[in-house]
Amino acid sequence: MRKKTYAVAALFAAAALTLSACGGDDGGKPVADVSVEPGSTKVATVLDQPFEKPDLVLTDTHGKKFDLRARTKGRPTLVYFGYTHCPDVCPLTMNNLAVAKKQLPQAEQDALRVVFVTTDPGRDTPAALGTWLKGIDPDFIGLTGDFATIQAGARTLGISIAPTSKDKNGKLVSVHGTQVIAFSPKTDRGYVVYGKDATVDDYTKDLPKIAAGRNP
Repeated sequence: MRKKTYAVAALFAAAALTLSACGGDDGGKPVADVSVEPGSTKVATVLDQPFEKPDLVLTDTHGKKFDLRARTKGRPTLVYFGYTHCPDVCPLTMNNLAVAKKQLPQAEQDALRVVFVTTDPGRDTPAALGTWLKGIDPDFIGLTGDFATIQAGARTLGISIAPTSKDKNGKLVSVHGTQVIAFSPKTDRGYVVYGKDATVDDYTKDLPKIAAGRNP
């Protein structure tokens, strides 16, 4: 059994620990996933109290305003916060989603929305996001904008992000939560949380159910 239902309050408590510098030196701090219990192999959490979709209006890769709630209403939606200069977790997560998406029937692929919200808006311009995502899946949506707005939106999902800073080697890193939140097309609420250890197989098995608004 890889999944379990949790209360949102427990997720917020655990999310405070769910941070990754994406390959940067974060001082050796442990990275915890909200869906993982000690000694557990769970990679996904089905929530008993789903999250509301963030009320975010940001800028897409074409430089146009993108209202997350309005533009993804009634569609299965996956939301991830990360940045394009991340050397490991972010590209792996997005590539896993891209591979799993291609296993869906074409109609379900067309309905699915995968949204990548940058945690490093200073470097992730619309053009930079567009170029990066084009190499993964050109249909993925990239969003950038004011950091405070992005941080507030992430916080409503129990995801912590910090402003881009330099590590001890002088490298710019973005420390952020690594959760993928799945939203139901039936309720537009985020009812499944995936940790960073979710694999292509995990997403491939779950996406058909998420596309239909069922519990994976």
